[in-house]
Amino acid sequence: MGTLDTVGATLLPLAIPSPSDGVWNLGPIPIRGYALCIIAGIIAAVVIGERRWQARGGRAGDIQDIAIWAVPFGLVGGRLYHVATDWRLYFGEGRHPIEALYVWNGGLGVWGAIPLGALGVYLGCRSKGIRMLPILDTLAPGVLVAQALGRWGNWFNQELYGKPTDLPWGLEIDPANFPRNCDYPAGSGSCTIPDGTLFHPTFLYESLWCLAGAALIVWAERRFQIGYGRVVALYVMVYTLGRGWIEYLRIDDVQLENVGGLRFNVWVSIVLFVAAAAYFAWSARRLPGRELTVYRKGFGPDGAEDPDEAAGDSHRADEPAVADESAGPDEPDDGHRAEPGAESGAEHDPEPVGDAQGGPEPTTGERERR
Repeated sequence: MGTLDTVGATLLPLAIPSPSDGVWNLGPIPIRGYALCIIAGIIAAVVIGERRWQARGGRAGDIQDIAIWAVPFGLVGGRLYHVATDWRLYFGEGRHPIEALYVWNGGLGVWGAIPLGALGVYLGCRSKGIRMLPILDTLAPGVLVAQALGRWGNWFNQELYGKPTDLPWGLEIDPANFPRNCDYPAGSGSCTIPDGTLFHPTFLYESLWCLAGAALIVWAERRFQIGYGRVVALYVMVYTLGRGWIEYLRIDDVQLENVGGLRFNVWVSIVLFVAAAAYFAWSARRLPGRELTVYRKGFGPDGAEDPDEAAGDSHRADEPAVADESAGPDEPDDGHRAEPGAESGAEHDPEPVGDAQGGPEPTTGERERR
């Protein structure tokens, strides 16, 4: 355990300070650092998503329209997950249930924000004729960048930090924000943390991990041309891999944390990683490459029909394939081109040479009139 006494004066200047106040009043309007980080993340996700979407052939403005659906759903989902796993903070003796609505005080669970945000994306896609998997693949790296920025809101609120540490980049936390429901020292059954203790800055670890993960996903997508939801599956694998070990460092007051010796969110990370890996492997076998179009039939920018309504195929399964239009209408089907001047039925109904009385052979013009 690192305290101000044990860390030493030489390490103290490198410690990460926490903001003394995460709220600034602009007249009667409070400006909260947590909210600013969430808003910055949303803007970043939309800007990155728009550029990636247009690079894939999508219309400008589609991502902004989808965000109108996705953002509210994501915020509701994130708050629901937080309240469900930390319900003792809001319900019970001495608690105030109305505070469950105070999103600005912090408390958004990514495990609830992502699935409900995806539901909002689906509803927006239905209204615009956009295919679901291409847009999820498009949004994935930007969402990781949004999470990287959003994590700094925990720094403003002095929350979701890790265990005490002797590392020079330990995070300073005000004693008023120390955890009250933890097992530290481990196995003590109590929560005894001296003033001046430095903690793992898990918000910073996760922020850097998300940025590195976004870069990795963009590289892998370009290098291997992956699609059909495998980009978002890779996003889930990358994020949960990092979240698992970061979660293991945390010491904050989170309910449902001791399940089989692991925090509840660690189990969630394990389950989601396995599910995403299974889908990635299955999809790579069944749907190689990536989609040729990002719109459903008749919804493209010019309203034209889309070329790959079936996965990995240029023709719909319920529509007959169109014959090669480069061949002329009178060319035979056996792949052999007729000799110049020969007619399609010449082999079965040849014209007689001369007439029955052995008269002269008809001229070319006469043959054509016959």
